[in-house]
Amino acid sequence: MKKTFSLLTILVMAIIISLSQAVTINAQETGYIEVARAAISRAVVDREPIDIRDSFDSWVGTLYCFTKITGAQSPIEITHVWYFRDTERARVSLLVRSSSWRTHSSKKIQTHEIGDWHVDILGPDGEVLRSLQFRITS
Repeated sequence: MKKTFSLLTILVMAIIISLSQAVTINAQETGYIEVARAAISRAVVDREPIDIRDSFDSWVGTLYCFTKITGAQSPIEITHVWYFRDTERARVSLLVRSSSWRTHSSKKIQTHEIGDWHVDILGPDGEVLRSLQFRITS
């Protein structure tokens, strides 16, 4: 009985060590990603946001959500979710291909969509990395 217990203990410990190593390897592969910069702007030129604001006139046309992600160790996908008030208006998946990556999505704003907006920037697991608020005025 004593040998069985020792063998069982060793087996359980080996499984625990193996699982903890797998978790560590997985964490190293994905890395710790973060939003280094994010902005709502009227344009993106040469991968940089132009005319960044938190309030825009209703005739603005198209707005852009610019995001710079750092820390990805392999390609991942982030998502921009555009909300007018509390209603989701657009969901855009964006590929991040390196440890420092700039990307953006856009949304055409209708002239009657006056009020509070926000864009949630979601990580690969759906977690909110950052939320950007802005307002459309008449």
